[in-house]
Amino acid sequence: MSLSKQELFDRIRRDSWQQQLSVRALSKKYGVHRRLVREALASPVPKPRKRPTRTSPRMEPYKKTVDEWLRAYLEAPRKQRHTAKRIGTRLEEEFGVILPYTTVRDFVTARRRAIAAEGGVPAEGFLVRHNAPGADAEVDFGEVWVDLAGQRVKCYLFTFRLAYSGRAVHRISRSCGQQAFFEGHVHALTVLGGVPAGQVRYDNLTPAVRKVVFRSRLREENPKWTALHTFYGFTPFYCEPGLRGAHEKGGVEGQVGYFRRNYLTPVPRVETLEDLNGQITAFEQRELQRRIGSRIRTIGQDFAREAPHLLPLPAEPFETAMTFQPRVDRYSRITVKMCSYSVPVRFIDRKVTVRLTGDALVVFEGRREIARHARLAGRGLEHLVLDHYLEVLLRKPGALDRSEALHQARAEGRFTAEHEAFWAMAQRQLGEIEGTKALVRVLLLHRHQEHADVLAGLRAAVSLGTCSDDVVALEARKAAQAAGRAPTVTAAPTAADQTELPDPQLPQVSHLTPRRLARSLPEDARPLPRLEQWDELLNLRRKDPS
Repeated sequence: MSLSKQELFDRIRRDSWQQQLSVRALSKKYGVHRRLVREALASPVPKPRKRPTRTSPRMEPYKKTVDEWLRAYLEAPRKQRHTAKRIGTRLEEEFGVILPYTTVRDFVTARRRAIAAEGGVPAEGFLVRHNAPGADAEVDFGEVWVDLAGQRVKCYLFTFRLAYSGRAVHRISRSCGQQAFFEGHVHALTVLGGVPAGQVRYDNLTPAVRKVVFRSRLREENPKWTALHTFYGFTPFYCEPGLRGAHEKGGVEGQVGYFRRNYLTPVPRVETLEDLNGQITAFEQRELQRRIGSRIRTIGQDFAREAPHLLPLPAEPFETAMTFQPRVDRYSRITVKMCSYSVPVRFIDRKVTVRLTGDALVVFEGRREIARHARLAGRGLEHLVLDHYLEVLLRKPGALDRSEALHQARAEGRFTAEHEAFWAMAQRQLGEIEGTKALVRVLLLHRHQEHADVLAGLRAAVSLGTCSDDVVALEARKAAQAAGRAPTVTAAPTAADQTELPDPQLPQVSHLTPRRLARSLPEDARPLPRLEQWDELLNLRRKDPS
């Protein structure tokens, strides 16, 4: 029986009172010494355990010397004060004694606290800040984990909080870089409907601050960040570096943790971050009914008093996206912010224009969008879309099986079991090379037909036992018509697909070859065209111009 000492005392006292057991009987029943039984009967609370007083005989002769060193250097610069290692080195150099590091460390740690308590270092105090309506705000990032499309990823919660009312606006992004930082501000100020007239408090974030001027409040700002806060007309205030600066914007520090615990626990499961940010908007509306601490009014009521004091927004929002012009390499990739993204192969060795936001990367050729990707968070990552390489795979079908683009398409769920079944059947009937080419021609159908319709066409082709891409196209058209959709459409890219957008002005044509479909389609009973009149044109001779 595993009992704590307090529980043991309670049971001994209860048995002594209820069953009138003697000290010897209680000692035998619980397997303890009679001295402990008498102690339990004398007091219901066990005596605290005595902690042994640890001594360090080898350190004893040098304790006064170390105390003098610590007091003498108490006012020295923080980075040039004595450490335990330095004290051990000085004892060895000046007294010729080598002491274990742990012995010196334990003594220095205890004495440093004692010297501070004696009055050598004044206790740090704090003041309550007065917040005027519409004047001040605070900004911070916080880490949050999200199950995004079945994969757990680390994201970042941007929080913009008004100091007076406590009204907070949140936005989750894949990174805490400059674009996410700027987009969070634009989103928050748009939701609030105005700009704080006083200071907005920040950490020394890299997207905003390039350099902290030593031991001062001056900062060397990022030029684009300067353009943003000048555009909206608010004044940034930068807190002290490190833990001391967290106390200068404690409201938003607590808000990040509060929101994460109450609305993002358990780990949210969503398909896209847009879905999660939509849910966060609903959470923020619920927050308007909450009271902070002992306040009489709710957050919504205080914000209604604060809103008229905010400065008006500019007519147009600030442009937060960054623009690049990389060159497409021979693997049909572009590199932006140390990550690689695919584009259609026809743009190899050409310069394209890239618009980078906090969550997306859009590629343009001139004014035409040619590719779209979710922005990658990290270094050395790459996102390859299988559709971008189909023209190459028609010439090099053997490269498909081990390609990275196919691996990512399978992981994203775009290359489905229907594709696998069709590919296996085509390889059995036509051989490895021709069967892969048949699969690639089917994949090309995704550019102008809905994904679900092509899957229906694949299932029909497998059931018929034919590996003709024309059969797949025909059955996909039937599935679209049965669902009430246009049989040939420009399929918009999904978050998992991110394929190229075809030009809607170009005609979308699906070629059918009757000779290849003779086994699957009924015979064409239409009469053959008459070509006699066209044959007469072949016998006409030009007249002599003379």
